[in-house]
Amino acid sequence: MRLTDIHRCEIRPGRLVTWTLHPTTVESVAELPEDTRPPAYVQEAHVRTARTVREDGLFVPTWLGTAFDIPGRVDLDVLQGAFRAWTLRHETLRSGFRWVDGPPGSPDDSPNSSSDGSPNSSLNDELRRFTLAAEDVVLHREDVGDFRDGAVLSRYLQDRFDIAADALTWPNFIYSAVVRDDGVSVYMAFDHTNVDSYSIFRIAHEIHQLYTAGLDGEAVDTAPVASYVDFCASERTHADGIDETHSIVDEWRKFIARCDGKLPNFPVDLGLDPEGPLPTQKLMREWLTDDADAAAFEAYCRPYGGSMTGILAATALIVREISGQQVYRTVVPFHTRARSEWSDSVGWYVGGAPLEIPVGEVSDFDGALDLVRTALRAKRPLSRMPIARVLKLLGSDFRPTSPDLYSIVSFVDTRGIAGSESWDDLKAYGLIRVSYGDQVCAWVTRLHEGLQFASRYPDTDVAQKNMRLYVARLRELIASVARDAPADRGAPRGAGLRPTAAPLRGAGSLHRPAATELPTTKTLTRP
Repeated sequence: MRLTDIHRCEIRPGRLVTWTLHPTTVESVAELPEDTRPPAYVQEAHVRTARTVREDGLFVPTWLGTAFDIPGRVDLDVLQGAFRAWTLRHETLRSGFRWVDGPPGSPDDSPNSSSDGSPNSSLNDELRRFTLAAEDVVLHREDVGDFRDGAVLSRYLQDRFDIAADALTWPNFIYSAVVRDDGVSVYMAFDHTNVDSYSIFRIAHEIHQLYTAGLDGEAVDTAPVASYVDFCASERTHADGIDETHSIVDEWRKFIARCDGKLPNFPVDLGLDPEGPLPTQKLMREWLTDDADAAAFEAYCRPYGGSMTGILAATALIVREISGQQVYRTVVPFHTRARSEWSDSVGWYVGGAPLEIPVGEVSDFDGALDLVRTALRAKRPLSRMPIARVLKLLGSDFRPTSPDLYSIVSFVDTRGIAGSESWDDLKAYGLIRVSYGDQVCAWVTRLHEGLQFASRYPDTDVAQKNMRLYVARLRELIASVARDAPADRGAPRGAGLRPTAAPLRGAGSLHRPAATELPTTKTLTRP
């Protein structure tokens, strides 16, 4: 499933139909009691950040989504049944948050809201959960109308998703279908509190299964899978068991100190004005390799931990060449689905670990691989403690200044996900909302066809130049490893590659790093 934005996922004209929770269902949450299961730290941090940025005058959409086709003439009633059955499986979609002193309902429905609808920070600062019963889930279908221009339709969908999948509203997801005689294209969007990349990648297959079962008149299993809401409660109980003296907190404190009191950005010049407004971002998406070279690269890196290790090692060498930095510091995202029961669950199962690669100590790719392998083994356990909890314990030792806490370079192998072999035929995409930000978020995805690179980065000329240079170097280094490796792909070479010796011609989760509520130092202004 290739990652892209709503404007680059082959949207074709047709009749648009949307589904959201029925208004009477939404109204009913006013009477719901508190769900004693608290939000996950990552969820609370995400909502608080959205609120703070909104109060500072800027609307930063952060939804994730998916797109895929269902071929043939489609029965919309059966499709609606599939959407409802899928919603019932995943409790997080029925669960939302409200401020403790606000009225029942969504966080931004308070009478103390500011004029643009965002919650006023004068409210009590505690966020509480409510959860709708499965039997009360009713979907409302709206026939929006015909669109004859795909570009106009994509703009409409983005604008609609920005409102319907907003962190400060509930419900914060929407389903839609563009209906044509030869089938429908499905587009689904969710606020990040509900989903991560693994969640997004699984949806197309599950909806297809439910729709086919509905057409055949078969009984549909609507039994819920393991609940992300339960996971949130368990993780938070564990996280609340540490204090500022814990060794994990100390490791993060030292890491942040070595990053000049911040979490690391991508270590190349991005052409940012430290005193300027939060910049808009651009999307970059490229193919890095075909399947053959991706397989050879994986085989070469396997003794060190596989392609993820290889991508990080390559990045460390390349950014040293571009920026001259002798230590590559980053936060590596890892999934937190530690038990098999969470594997089918929709939710935001992502943690992060601080990584420092003293790449100045090595001269070749093998040396960088060894450094990354050692660092990952040592630091991965830190990802099981939510970063937001750690930062809260650090107190004045850390002050975030951006909606994205840090930059990431993420790797996900999707080939084992059910239905992945059909993604190309179904025009299946994972959708990224690109809006504002001063960080770089990059995702390398292993597909059956090869390795794909996607990134959102600040929209400056300098950032575009350096990001394109990074991707070009990454592509060439991977190809060099794949094509120059010995016949026994599993055995690392002794000499290794020296990618910095001469100029080259020419790059667990879909994860947005959540911040705690931030006293921003940037001027965040609505364009």
